[in-house]
Formats: sequence, structure tokens, C-alpha cells
Amino acid sequence: MKLSEYIINDIKPLKNTSKIGELQLLFNQLTFSHIPVLNAEGTYLGSFSETDAHCFDSQKQLLEYQYTFEDFFVRDTTVWLDVLEAFAKNSTNIMPVLSEQNKYLGYYEVNDVINMFSDSPFFSDPGGIIVVEKTINDYSFSEISQIVESNGGKLLGAFISKMNSNLIQVTLKVGNTGLNDIIQTFRRYSYIIVSGHEEDSYMESLKERSDYLNKYLDI
Repeated sequence: MKLSEYIINDIKPLKNTSKIGELQLLFNQLTFSHIPVLNAEGTYLGSFSETDAHCFDSQKQLLEYQYTFEDFFVRDTTVWLDVLEAFAKNSTNIMPVLSEQNKYLGYYEVNDVINMFSDSPFFSDPGGIIVVEKTINDYSFSEISQIVESNGGKLLGAFISKMNSNLIQVTLKVGNTGLNDIIQTFRRYSYIIVSGHEEDSYMESLKERSDYLNKYLDI
């Protein structure tokens, strides 16, 4: 299903000539963080936040507070990952959608986009999760893929989950095989295993040896 098929139009945007009181009433009835605002010609002007709405005079028109409008939006051609990023960057649960001609088409709700992400093979297909870490100048996605595939694994997805000036962490979803051989190969290539959500026999072995040593020293 195309993301554009998730565009909703059940809540109409307010006009900039509407009263703040109308906006406040709408927020009291809904769980939205923002409400889109259009001018008399139907052009999208921005979105009014719930936080701001309750701070202003209910008898005044929205246009008197146009300086507070937040101008975030996406296109109907924007891919879902960029839409999800737009939600995160703007701390909103509603995202106005415009056509390439800047016509207001409706909005996305954040839960619909997240559910679409959850239905992707990265989450829905069986497999294990590995989080690996390496210095930022030494890691390579092609190397990571090669390590997984050379051990008979199938890479279902990968993304950079953490990064600073020195280190980078990559989260992997791996199918088709147990993770232990893949984890050992990553270690041989000097990757740090931050997390491996399946049995990691190397760590289990170290723990067993440590427990044995502690028992020996207690004798």
C-alpha cells in the first residue's frame, strides 16, 4: 500500500480568520499536538500548536498570532522514512501533506506511519538483532553485509542507531541462521558487539570460565 493512501481528511484545517476559541475547543476534543491552518484561498500557512493555543485570547483571530505558526509539512510523494523523520524533528503527531503544487491534501497521523514501519520485513520477519560498534573511520556497510552473508545469514535491514565523532553503532536484523558465527566474525573484524539478541556462545563461555575461576579462588 502506498503511504499516500494513509492521507486523512476527517478533521478540516481551520481558516486563519477563525477565532482562537475555536482552536482551543478543537484541541479539547482531539489528541492532536497541532492543527493545520489555511488562508481564505485554501493555501497552507502552517500549523498551530496546542501549547500556544491555550496561551492566547480566545476572542482573537488566528491570523493575529501567525508568527507562531510552525511551517512543517511533507509532500504526497515523500517516502515514509522521511515522513517519520519529519514527525520526529517537529515533535508532532500530525503531519500536513501538500501536493507538488502546494495544495493542501490532508494529513498523516504518526501511528499510521509507525504501523507501516512495523509491518516492514525488518520487524515482521523472524530473525535476530545485532548491534555492532566500530570507529567511524573504519566501519563499512559493504563489509558488514559481507560478514553476515559469508556466514549464511540474510540481512533484512540495517540502520545507524548511534554516532558521535569517534564511534558508530549499526543495528542489524539478520534472518536465516543463528547469530553466533556472525557475531564471532564481527569480533575478528574488530567490531564491538553491543548487543546480540540470541545466544552468544562466546560470552556464555567467558561467563562460565569466570564463574569457574571465582569458585576456584574461593576454595
